[in-house]
Amino acid sequence: MSGVRLILKDHQWERMEPHLPGKRSDPGRTGTDNRLFLEAVLWLARTGSPWRDLPDFFGNWNSAFVRFSRWSKDGVWDRLFAMMADEPDFEYVMIDSTIVRAHQHAAGKKGGLKLVRSVGRAAG
Repeated sequence: MSGVRLILKDHQWERMEPHLPGKRSDPGRTGTDNRLFLEAVLWLARTGSPWRDLPDFFGNWNSAFVRFSRWSKDGVWDRLFAMMADEPDFEYVMIDSTIVRAHQHAAGKKGGLKLVRSVGRAAG
C-alpha cells in the first residue's frame, strides 16, 4: 500500500456505491474500482496536491483527472455530496464560503469593477 492512508470506511462506501456511475448494472463501460477512485479524490482534497502528484497507488493521474471531470460535468459530485451531507466524518470535505476566506487581493482592485467601453463602441 506504500504508506497511502485511506479514508473511506465500509459503511460510508456502502452508502455511496449504489449512487455512482459505472456499476455492472449500468449501460456502457463498467468503472474500474470506484472506491479506489474516490479514495484518490479524497487524498487530493486532503493534501491539496496537484493531480500530477497523485501517488501511483491510485493509478494514472491523468485517467483520474479525466474521470473526475466527467463526473463533475454529469453532476455525480453534487448528488454524492447532497446524499452524504449528514455524514459527520465528511464535514471536512463540505467546504463553502463561510469556511474558506479569500486572500485580500482576490476581491479585485480598489474601487470595485469599472466597465470601460471599447474604442470601437465609443466611436460608433
